[in-house]
Amino acid sequence: MPMHAKDIEDLIREAFPEAKITITDLAGDGNHYAAEVIDESFRGKNRVQQQRAVYASLKGKMDGSHGELHALALTTKIPE
Repeated sequence: MPMHAKDIEDLIREAFPEAKITITDLAGDGNHYAAEVIDESFRGKNRVQQQRAVYASLKGKMDGSHGELHALALTTKIPE
């Protein structure tokens, strides 16, 4: 079953309550999304650390071939 953008945002928001989060359905199929997460907690962390933290917030929804979310193009940023 495909995920909805709101479900992805809600999962990320639990871990990053103050973040600016933008979710885009890239293919219109509920399986291929892009997410931009801008949060102060990323300051001092490299991109890999930032992205691992966001992927962890998805609580296994992308795990393996049976994951609910097939693809997520992820951009993380520190607020300006």
